[in-house]
Amino acid sequence: MNKDIVVVALGGNALVKRGQKGEIEEMRVNVRQALKNIFPLVEQGKRLVITHGNGPQVGVHLLKEDAGKQVYDTPVYPLDVLVADTQGEIGYLIESEWRNLAMERKKNIPVASLVSMVEVSEDDPAFQNPVKRVGVTYYDWEDVERFQSEKKWVFKEEIKSGEKGWRRVVPSPVPQKIVNIDAVKQLLENDFVVIAAGGGGISVVHKNGKYRPVEAVIDKDLASSVLAEDIQASSFIILTDVPNVYIHYGTPQQQALYEVSVKELDKWIAQKAFGEGNMLPKVLAAKKFTEQSGQPSIITDFQGLKNGKGTVILP
Repeated sequence: MNKDIVVVALGGNALVKRGQKGEIEEMRVNVRQALKNIFPLVEQGKRLVITHGNGPQVGVHLLKEDAGKQVYDTPVYPLDVLVADTQGEIGYLIESEWRNLAMERKKNIPVASLVSMVEVSEDDPAFQNPVKRVGVTYYDWEDVERFQSEKKWVFKEEIKSGEKGWRRVVPSPVPQKIVNIDAVKQLLENDFVVIAAGGGGISVVHKNGKYRPVEAVIDKDLASSVLAEDIQASSFIILTDVPNVYIHYGTPQQQALYEVSVKELDKWIAQKAFGEGNMLPKVLAAKKFTEQSGQPSIITDFQGLKNGKGTVILP
């Protein structure tokens, strides 16, 4: 039986809600609630791939790295290893809660979590202009000089509470390919729910017959869009903390979008109607999938998913 494939991208709010510290038990409760909203898709006969963000979790790991280095002189792990750590951590939480829900419902729906590398181009212009902030630490100039010398890290100056500080920034290249996409396809063919490409994936370049990690962060929604295209998904759903996409959000001209074509989206993008740091990347990822596949994308929150609402992007 040929089933439709749905890719669901969980935003960071699905794991750590505003005001929470990101304790494991908090995340476990949040993951369980998220999966309760997603579970009906499989009960309806869909094949499912779940992707997820990892920004808060990588931030926690980076803080631990800083503290460990300063107090105990522990080794500082590279960003690719930290992304892999969080993929395993979050994948475990999603997989374990999915299994618990399946057993409660007396359903035999297998699930597998993958650690995913994502290939990028070493010629991507993002490597010449690192802008993606990682972690939440504001460094003083002494530490900046040390890490620039020892680790070749890049920093940008910012103002916090009226005082100058420096934040670490890394490139955010465009994802080209999910390296373990064949494993995703084989698991789907055997009716597994698959968790993959967490946090946008581990950034790697392929050169001289080898994969080499690079210090970069890939946008989670763009990587999810590439995955959805590769597996010929019938729809791509980005779950966030608002029920719809809004143009001119937070202004008197604010307006919700319900059904919108790719052409109409292009018009709003040209007018800079979407917030660059929040909604624009999601809109671009959804637009890319629909443009390339001819299939719909949906951006909404859990309530919108439950009620069949949200913003639907059509070819």
